[in-house]
Formats: sequence, structure tokens, C-alpha cells
Amino acid sequence: MAKSLTPRLKKLLTEARCCFERQGKGDHEIWFSPITKRRFVVDNAIKSRHTANAVLKQAGLPKAF
Repeated sequence: MAKSLTPRLKKLLTEARCCFERQGKGDHEIWFSPITKRRFVVDNAIKSRHTANAVLKQAGLPKAF
């Protein structure tokens, strides 16, 4: 079974000064990016590098997976 990429993703987001705003539906969280000035969703069980890179893109960060 693939390992979750979420812990590493959250570390990258925190280092870029993105912040957790609130819990979303199910196991999703709502985060805010000071770079793009937008909110985006982070799943707590991301297994796909494509999904992880899409979250980084929404946050205004380069690909890392």
C-alpha cells in the first residue's frame, strides 16, 4: 500500500507560510495561501503525487513530488 504524502505536503505548506483555517467535510482540511490569497482543500490521505502537486500549485508553490 502506498504511503500517504500528506505529512510531507503539510510540512511544505507550513514552511511557505500557508496556514490551516478549518476542518472541512470528512477528512479534508481548508488551508489558506498568502501567495495566491486563496483557500484550498487538503485531503488527509493523499497517495497520488499528481494530487499532491496539484495542491502545491493551488498554493502557488512549485512541484515537489
